Amino acid sequence: MPNWPTERGAQANAAFAWTPAWVLACVALWPLPGPAEGVLALGALAVLALLAIAVARGGTLPLDRRAAALATCVFAAYWLPELLSAPDALDRARAWKEVVADLRYAPFLWGVAIAMHDARGRRRVGGGLALIVAAWTADALLQAALGGSPLFLGLDALDRIAGGEGSCSAAETLAADRLSGVFGPCNLKLGLVLASLSPFVLVAAVRRLGGAGWCVAALALGIAIVLAGARAAWLSYALVLAFSGWRVLGMRRMLGFAAAGAIALAGLYAASPQLQARVARTALALQENGEGMDGALSGRSRIWQGAACMVHAHPLNGVGVRGFRRAWPACDPAPGQVPAWGEGEAHHAHQVVLELLSETGALGLSLWLAGAWVAWRGWRTAGAAARERARPALLALAVTVFPLNTHLAFYSTFWGGVLLLLAGLYAGALHGRAGDRPSFPSS
Repeated sequence: MPNWPTERGAQANAAFAWTPAWVLACVALWPLPGPAEGVLALGALAVLALLAIAVARGGTLPLDRRAAALATCVFAAYWLPELLSAPDALDRARAWKEVVADLRYAPFLWGVAIAMHDARGRRRVGGGLALIVAAWTADALLQAALGGSPLFLGLDALDRIAGGEGSCSAAETLAADRLSGVFGPCNLKLGLVLASLSPFVLVAAVRRLGGAGWCVAALALGIAIVLAGARAAWLSYALVLAFSGWRVLGMRRMLGFAAAGAIALAGLYAASPQLQARVARTALALQENGEGMDGALSGRSRIWQGAACMVHAHPLNGVGVRGFRRAWPACDPAPGQVPAWGEGEAHHAHQVVLELLSETGALGLSLWLAGAWVAWRGWRTAGAAARERARPALLALAVTVFPLNTHLAFYSTFWGGVLLLLAGLYAGALHGRAGDRPSFPSS
């Protein structure tokens, strides 16, 4: 990126100095979907306005061109499948609404990348994310010990004081069968969020306390994620530990940590009836009949068969983004049976490849693969220092979209925002200015 003249560069940095705090606010508000989305949208509009002013004045944008290009390519890979699937979507009104609403993600990605552009911004964002996730983890452990999440109870009380009905009814609270933390028993996303953001906590722990800090943080996160009950989060977190652990601890100490972790898991299993139930459900996969596998997957094999039906019927551009539930009745492979998840139709494919193929078709999957190739090419062509800067964000992004797992809907407001936040962090860190210490230093 060309150098700014001194005065203009100072003005540009000051104009976007708020972006790290904005990024952290977006994440901290995730347990409150409405405010979180409002902060994201308002910040994105502000970024767009400030960038437009900078262009109108003939100034250089406050972002490396490679980061801007990568962020734009990621946005295109995410948004164009929506656009291409909308003209003949089964629910055209919903599809076009998503197309228009998701335009906000372009300036959102640019703003996140700007927040990560220099070392100071990366320290603020990385440290802030670590603190947020550490607070959520400590809160979840308190819930495991005391029976209630202090953070969720506080947020729920504030909502009721403000005249709301609270986040969850009493019946829904009593029906929760897993640790829910600050997100609450009506929004069981704790484990998935902690697993996706765990690299930032582990990096902060390593930088402050070395290998011992990594072990303590990994154990605390692991207990919370296991008790949160989302088996997809278990796999995601296992991938994070496997990748970062051998770099920090080395193979021998990593094996020792794995043995200690197995002992801790055995203790958790003995003490938690809810965890025993999750493991028992998983063990159904060992049965020889297909019903056992479907029960182990909480009905997902039935959903995947339905998704395959949609792919066969709409191979080019799918049934339309968020049109899965509209297409479900015609593709339900067992319409007369009560599904394993309870009542109602399936809302999405619960697997990223099948979600893309069923809702956006071969065109959508091809565009996502192109976006992944661009992101990987940026990594391959970057220098060693740039890779170190971007390693935590890339690890978080990779485990979030790991295809051999189940997933939330990537075209939903919440999980789509998580995905694109991680992509923006990666783009900004990879092509940012130098000045950071190694993230996961080799032992």
